[in-house]
Amino acid sequence: MIDPKAIVSPKACLGSDVQIGPFTVVEDDVVIGDGCKIGASAYIANGARIGKNCTVHHGAVISNAPQDLKYAGERTILEVGDNTVIREYCTLHRGTAETGKTTIGSDCLLMANVHVAHDCVVGDHCILANVASFAGHVTVGDWVTVGGLTPVHQFVKIGCHAMIGGGLRVPQDVPPYALAGREPLRFEGVNVIGLRRRGFSREQIESIQKVYRILYSSGLMFSEAVKKIESELPPSPEASIISEFVKASSRGIIRSAL
Repeated sequence: MIDPKAIVSPKACLGSDVQIGPFTVVEDDVVIGDGCKIGASAYIANGARIGKNCTVHHGAVISNAPQDLKYAGERTILEVGDNTVIREYCTLHRGTAETGKTTIGSDCLLMANVHVAHDCVVGDHCILANVASFAGHVTVGDWVTVGGLTPVHQFVKIGCHAMIGGGLRVPQDVPPYALAGREPLRFEGVNVIGLRRRGFSREQIESIQKVYRILYSSGLMFSEAVKKIESELPPSPEASIISEFVKASSRGIIRSAL
């Protein structure tokens, strides 16, 4: 299952039924899970930990050294979960000493030319469209969609089930369940269609909408709006997720376009 033109270190740990195409390089400190398919001319560098049934397409670079001047060659890793697809010419860099690893979740789709820098954490079921680019230490929740040609500033957090349009700069945190668009980036409502597709009930979606009406339309500072949400709205998992996200934000959350 390994093309004779591939260069695969005998020290690499390959699972069963792994396929590796021609001119691909797999270095020593690499683990590739069962059923993975690695295309031609890919580079799987030291520190790569790839789960089961992943597909890596032509020219992708997995676990190369971070583009960080503080990186001094320390041993770090890049983890990819199961069933994730990495399309052509993606560049996914391993972590630095600060966290030790970069993490890409399971069941993700990274389209062509996506860049995920050092120490990022990308959740499960995420879709990153062509040329989306994450700077270091970006954190992305589960079920997030990021449009093409979208750069994300270092240390930004994107909440679960959020959707960000294409060609937009992301300099601040995007809260959970949000639709984000315009320039500068703004909250444009709740990702209702995405939530319905994932089985959220009408009551759950209405609960999320009530939270965002207080957060963005009450005229209160975000800290005061969170207190109002926690004291006046019926408790729900979705409200708690939004409140905790806002309280934990270090870069500040995006403002509203409404």
